[in-house]
Amino acid sequence: MKHVLVLCTGNSCRSIMAEALINHLAGVHFMAVSAGSFPAGYVHPGSLETLRRHHIPVEQPRSKSWGEFADAHFDLVITVCDEAAAEVCPIVDGSYKRVHWSTPDPARAAGGKVEQREAFEFTYCQLKGRIEDELKSLTPTAPK
Repeated sequence: MKHVLVLCTGNSCRSIMAEALINHLAGVHFMAVSAGSFPAGYVHPGSLETLRRHHIPVEQPRSKSWGEFADAHFDLVITVCDEAAAEVCPIVDGSYKRVHWSTPDPARAAGGKVEQREAFEFTYCQLKGRIEDELKSLTPTAPK
C-alpha cells in the first residue's frame, strides 16, 4: 500500500476533499491523509456537502497540522494550493514523489450559495480528474 499526504495551507477544503477521494477511489492501493501548514481548525461544510452529494464516504475529517505526521513515511506528497507548494515541508524525509496541483480555494468564491456550491463542485471535479490520472500512473490496477 502506498501512503499519500495531501497538503494545503488551511486543511479545510481542497486537501480534505482530495484525501476522501483518494481513499474512496483507490483505498486498496493507497491510503491518504491530509494536513495544513497553518490549519484552519475546522472543515468547511461545503467540502462535506460536496463529498456527500457524490456519495464519497466522509467519516470525521478534521483540520490538522502537518506536524502530526512528523514520523510518517509517504510515497506521494500532493500540494493543492500555491501557498503550500512554495513552503518547505519539514516533515517529509526520504524519497517520495511530489506533485503540485494549483487548485482554486472554493471557500473564497464570490457570490451567494449557488456560486459557492458551483465553486465546490468545480474543485471536486478538478481534484477527482487529477487523482484518477495520478493513481493510474502509479499503479495499473487503480480506478478505472
